[in-house]
Amino acid sequence: MATALWIAHVEVTDAEAYGRYAVLAGPILASFGGNFLARSGRYVQLEGVERARNVVARFPSVEAAVECYHSAAYQAALAHAKGASQRDLVVVEELGE
Repeated sequence: MATALWIAHVEVTDAEAYGRYAVLAGPILASFGGNFLARSGRYVQLEGVERARNVVARFPSVEAAVECYHSAAYQAALAHAKGASQRDLVVVEELGE
């Protein structure tokens, strides 16, 4: 089964509330096999809407990433980010080698 990337582009509008989300979300992603590859580091916006926070996490599969997103634990954490950010989130299957 191919691994998958969870890619989020975020503009934080309430740092305190979003910070609560970030603290809670990391361990939840890890419990579904997710690990962060990039989290708010340097970036160069070449096209599209610029969002200052860019996050990439690898999961064992698309299914694991989607299951994580829909889990009760992640949805509870996500409640802190809603209204505290503008986000785009996509899960993309990686190419097999």
